[in-house]
Amino acid sequence: MATAACGINCDVCKLNLLGSCSSCGPGKSRAAEIKLAAQQRLLGGTCSILACANMNQIDYCMRDCSQFPCDNFSTGPYPFSQGYLDMQKRRLQERPPAYAPDGSRVKVAPAYWDDLRQKDIAAMCNLTLFTPVSPGQVVFQFLNEDVMVDIENCSLKRKADDNWIISDDPLLELVSVLYLINVDDIYPIGKDIVGVKDLKEGHFFQGPHALRTDPLLNRYGSDLKGFRQAAEYLGGESKDMADAAYKLSPYPRINLYFLLWQGDEEFPPQANVLLDRPIERVLAADAIWALINRVTTALLEGPRI
Repeated sequence: MATAACGINCDVCKLNLLGSCSSCGPGKSRAAEIKLAAQQRLLGGTCSILACANMNQIDYCMRDCSQFPCDNFSTGPYPFSQGYLDMQKRRLQERPPAYAPDGSRVKVAPAYWDDLRQKDIAAMCNLTLFTPVSPGQVVFQFLNEDVMVDIENCSLKRKADDNWIISDDPLLELVSVLYLINVDDIYPIGKDIVGVKDLKEGHFFQGPHALRTDPLLNRYGSDLKGFRQAAEYLGGESKDMADAAYKLSPYPRINLYFLLWQGDEEFPPQANVLLDRPIERVLAADAIWALINRVTTALLEGPRI
């Protein structure tokens, strides 16, 4: 590949076109090893970015490394300006935007919050294993973190130091509210695990509503170790269902199963998402789509250093 570990695309560089400079390639590639050897031989030293990526078996720093942008970028003369690195740091700390299948921004209708206010909080918590912390406020564990549903103030909140602050997380907010509105029983889990197309509304999951597995494959298709690290960071439980498979729990009584098969020279990598069939008794297809996409985003974000 012509894209280097640092992110520079050598396909659009005239030095590469003229044959004056070869691509460094991804950090795990043979091209990287050749480039490092040539740098050592000709320059008496190597690019610290490429050497780090090669040593840590990381293809692309910006995509694959939880410590990007590190000192190898900020103290070196190239390839990016400090302004660009500051932008990366800032935006990596922000929640990615949430879009519906039609491309619109996700918003939670006030009527949903009104419906939720009518629920019996104690009964609702018994069914979901959410924890009531005060009248109108319940806390649940989303993957590896505590999240508050503040029913009175119509918001999700997360801990910052010792305070709960409003969290801009519309996909999780929407699905959480719908789940709490609809739950009316304790449903069995781990007994009837199916794919989304096996659900009653399975026809929904196609075209613009197809699950977003391509980003998972682009990031982890040749990096099972990275996938395992991300899933375990999120509290995932390893399952013997694929080359790498994990049960992840966005809610205490809701499980999703992410399966990954590593690609090779003959077959491309594959990814699949399974779930407990009873989920369709509390969430419609579009809400299931939203929940899976939200957990997928968490896997793509990976461990936060």
